[in-house]
Amino acid sequence: MNNVIEKENIKIENMIYEIRGVQVILDSDLAKLYECTNGTKDINKAVKRNIEKFPEDFYFQLTIEETLSLSRFQNGTLKITRGHNIKYLPYVFTEQGVSMLATTLKTEIATRVSIKIMRTFVALRKFVSNDLIEQKYINNLVLKDSRRIDLIEETLSNFKEKNNHIFFEGQIYDAYSVMLDILNTSKNSIMIIDNYIDKNILDILSKTNKKITLITNKYNNDDYNKYKKQYSNIDLVINNKIHDRFIIIDKKILYHCGASFKDLGKKCFSINKIDDQNVLNILLENL
Repeated sequence: MNNVIEKENIKIENMIYEIRGVQVILDSDLAKLYECTNGTKDINKAVKRNIEKFPEDFYFQLTIEETLSLSRFQNGTLKITRGHNIKYLPYVFTEQGVSMLATTLKTEIATRVSIKIMRTFVALRKFVSNDLIEQKYINNLVLKDSRRIDLIEETLSNFKEKNNHIFFEGQIYDAYSVMLDILNTSKNSIMIIDNYIDKNILDILSKTNKKITLITNKYNNDDYNKYKKQYSNIDLVINNKIHDRFIIIDKKILYHCGASFKDLGKKCFSINKIDDQNVLNILLENL
């Protein structure tokens, strides 16, 4: 190893950059490694004397944009600003260019260091190749996992609670079954807004031990009077301001019901979950 590399503990791999899709090394770094007395001038002279040996895929000059980008990457090591004369822009050498330059300079240091540079190029290529293989393997795993997740989500969606239901004339049992399922999701309380109270709704509510608030527009009902003599889980509230039917579960979940409990399944109607929290809050404030 030459004195420059030993003295400054230079790592050649840190001098290799990828520009225009190829790995290259700066002329200034080569001049440093080769211990050129006149720096890049010695490099440029050697190239000009043998220009036919340095095609574009061996050696090329950076553009201003490439130089500025590289300067930022190097924290300003390359002193270059916009508007700088293009003749001062640096040149870079590819792996083949480095090999050709060593044969052109014909110095012991250039030959020895070029071998190290060539080996570094090869090592970096293997590293990138292995990295790509590993990345491809990871991508395949992610793709497989993504497909599994999609399949699981699709399966779960089949069991997920349906928020919207429509029933047609004659589907009385189905309508009552869904209504019971909704009421059974309650953990604490149930609020039902329905302007018609009859034995049908009371039969359903008698089967739950949750606290129930029944909001209706009038109170004059023999069925309810009989119910209160046996059950105590319902509080009756009179409110003449509401026309539609609603179900509120635990003061958190709101359903709109298109038919009164007494008419479930007699004609086409729907039960829909309302996910807008603001609607629920406004409704609660007005009860």
